[in-house]
Amino acid sequence: MRTTRLFRSLAVAAAAAILATSVSPAVAPLTAGEAAAEPTVVPTHSSAPPAPADCPQRVGTPPPIDESEVVPAGRPTPTPLPVPEPPMGGDRLAACGVIAEPDAGPTPAGLTSKAWLIADLESGDIIAARDPHGRYRPASTIKVLLALVALEKLDLTEPVVATVNDWSMEGDACGMGPDGTYTVEDMITGLLVVSGNDCANALARMLGGYDQTLEQMNHKAQSLGALDTRAATPSGLDAAGMSTSAYDLAVIFRAAMANDEFARMIALPNYRFPGYPPRKDVPGDEDHPAYLMGTSNTLLRDGVPGMTVLGGKTGYTDDARKTFVGAAEKDGRKLVIVQLDGLGVENDTYHQQAVRMFEYGFAAPASTSIGSLNNRLADRSGAGILAPSGADSLAMGALPLILLAATLLTMAALVVLFLRRRRRYRRR
Repeated sequence: MRTTRLFRSLAVAAAAAILATSVSPAVAPLTAGEAAAEPTVVPTHSSAPPAPADCPQRVGTPPPIDESEVVPAGRPTPTPLPVPEPPMGGDRLAACGVIAEPDAGPTPAGLTSKAWLIADLESGDIIAARDPHGRYRPASTIKVLLALVALEKLDLTEPVVATVNDWSMEGDACGMGPDGTYTVEDMITGLLVVSGNDCANALARMLGGYDQTLEQMNHKAQSLGALDTRAATPSGLDAAGMSTSAYDLAVIFRAAMANDEFARMIALPNYRFPGYPPRKDVPGDEDHPAYLMGTSNTLLRDGVPGMTVLGGKTGYTDDARKTFVGAAEKDGRKLVIVQLDGLGVENDTYHQQAVRMFEYGFAAPASTSIGSLNNRLADRSGAGILAPSGADSLAMGALPLILLAATLLTMAALVVLFLRRRRRYRRR
C-alpha cells in the first residue's frame, strides 16, 4: 500500500510539473463589455506605475482637448493598461527619446510625431524609434486591427445590409445607402481605401455587435503582443480608454500584411464601391451609382521615387492629431513605419516626413537593430511572425527550465523517501 501511494505521489508531481511547463501565458478572451473598461492581461505584467516625468505617455495618452472621451453614464471609467516589464521587443525600447544606432547615421530631421518607429517588415528588426511604447491615440489606424479581425472571422462574399446607423456615422464614409447591395469584401476594402466609418460600423454589426467587436479586436491585439493597445471604438473615433503605441501598430500591421487578402486590399489605389437606388424617404432623389473611390494614402496615390509603396493606413482626430502606419519596398527589402501624434507643417507635410523615414530605413545597414517586433506573445499567436530573440527569448526560455529543475528535484526526493521506507519495512 505504501509503495502504491508513493508511486501515485510521484506520478501526480511529475504530471503537474509537465503541465506547468506546457502551459504558455495565453491571453484569456474578454467578456462582453470589458473592452470598454480594461482587457485581460498577461499575468506576468506588473500594474502600471505612475508615469515618470521624462516619459509622460508610458502609462496613458495625452490629455484630450475636447469632450470625445467623456465616459457615458452607466459605463465604467477605463483604468490604465498595465505596463509590461520587461518591455515587449527588448529593453532598449523602454526609453522614450530617440533610439538609434550611430552606424545608421543621423535620424530624419524635422519629424513632428511624438512617437515614431522604423522597422524591417520581414525580419522584425527595429531600425530606429522615438518613444516606441508611449501610449497615443491611433485614430483610423486602428482600422487595420478591425480589418484583420474581420478577415479572420467573416466570409468576403457574405452580403451586408446597410442600416441608418451606418450612413449616419461621423467622419469619413464609403457612401453606403438604403437598399444597396454590398458584401463583406466591399466593407473591408472601403474601410482601408477611404477609411469609411460607415463600413466600420457595418463590420462591427457583422462581427456580433459593438462590444463583441471591441472584445475581439482587443483580444487579437493582446495575442500579438500589442499590449499598449486598447480599441474603444471600431473606427478609431476617440473614446475613453483608446490607446496604442508605435511598437504596437508596427506589430499589428506586420501581422495584417501576412494575410494575403489584407495585403491586396491595402495596396489598392482605388476601388469601385457599389451604389444604391433613389432613397424612398427623399422626394425627387436620384440614383446613386457605383463610383471609383480613391485611397486616402497619398504615398500610395502619388508614389515615392525609388521605392514601391505596399500600402498604409492614415488617421486623424482632434485628440490623436495625424497618425500613419504603412510599408514600402526597395531592392527586395521591405520596411514598415509608424507615425503617431504629429502634424504637417509649412513646407513639410506628413507625407514628406514619412518619405524621409523610409529613406533613412533603407539607407541603414541591414544588420541595424535596436529591438524586435518579434515577441513572446506574437510567436505563440500563430500570426506568421518569426521566432523571438534577445530579452524576449530569455523570458520564454527561463520558466520551463526552472520548472524542469524543480520537477527533477521533486522526483529525486520522492525516490529517496521511498527507498528509506522500504529499508525500514525490510528490517521489521
